[in-house]
Amino acid sequence: MMKVFILFLHFTYVLSQSYEDRRCRCVCPSPAAVLNSTLSTDRKLFIANVHPSKCNCDGVILPRVGDEVKGHEQEFCPRCECKYETRNTTVIMVVVIMVLWLLMLLSVYMGFLMCLDPLIKKKKAKYHREQILSDEACNLLVHGDDAED
Repeated sequence: MMKVFILFLHFTYVLSQSYEDRRCRCVCPSPAAVLNSTLSTDRKLFIANVHPSKCNCDGVILPRVGDEVKGHEQEFCPRCECKYETRNTTVIMVVVIMVLWLLMLLSVYMGFLMCLDPLIKKKKAKYHREQILSDEACNLLVHGDDAED
């Protein structure tokens, strides 16, 4: 019952966060590189949740930096690389939960073995003592026969 409650809380927490399975990712040069005509390697990343048909400079980048590059759109947009990406956060979440369960099971197993270890050592010590006593008894019998001869 407790496991179901913890699982319910986990799913509620994960679902309450806004994860996007689809996004448009655009990498562009700095607007200053286009305006000043300098060779700059600084790149900016723009991420937006838009329809795949709007995953381009006009749909993602110009609404954000339109004022900075006004009049230089034809120079700025060809330097941008936009890609529409999809991912499955459900699969990611399931894999993470499985890894956590595996770690928990291994921790419980390690705790069980740690509790079992003193009992095994106690039995080994008792067996070892019995073995030593029986070896000593055999030695006494063997040496006792030699002493009588």
